[in-house]
Amino acid sequence: MSFGDTLKKYFNNHAETGEKHWDSSLKTHYYKCSKEKALAMLENYFSNSAEFAINSMSAEHGEISAISKKGKKTFVVATVIMVRPFHTAVDFSVTTESILPFDFGYSAKLINRIYSQVNKELPLIKDNHM
Repeated sequence: MSFGDTLKKYFNNHAETGEKHWDSSLKTHYYKCSKEKALAMLENYFSNSAEFAINSMSAEHGEISAISKKGKKTFVVATVIMVRPFHTAVDFSVTTESILPFDFGYSAKLINRIYSQVNKELPLIKDNHM
């Protein structure tokens, strides 16, 4: 992680995960489950959370978007893709709305917090390499 990457992480209002992300905590997570099970788990998490409300959901496209109900205003998009049978990728994109054009890493921390919850409920595949 370069100094510039660290600055971007904290002086930005958006964070997203990716296959080859420079920040290891923001790399795509893979789970040993079907796309439907991962979507159902995320739908349950967002709908039963005191922090979030589901904005929209498309099972066909494997996406759920949610907005925060309290605290900082955030917009979360979760994308679920079944790579092969029982090998499902889950990615997140989070944008924080604030007066300042940056959130001091809040978006990245939120992604890690959501991943932590998903890891408790779905079997994580430790080796993320295909």
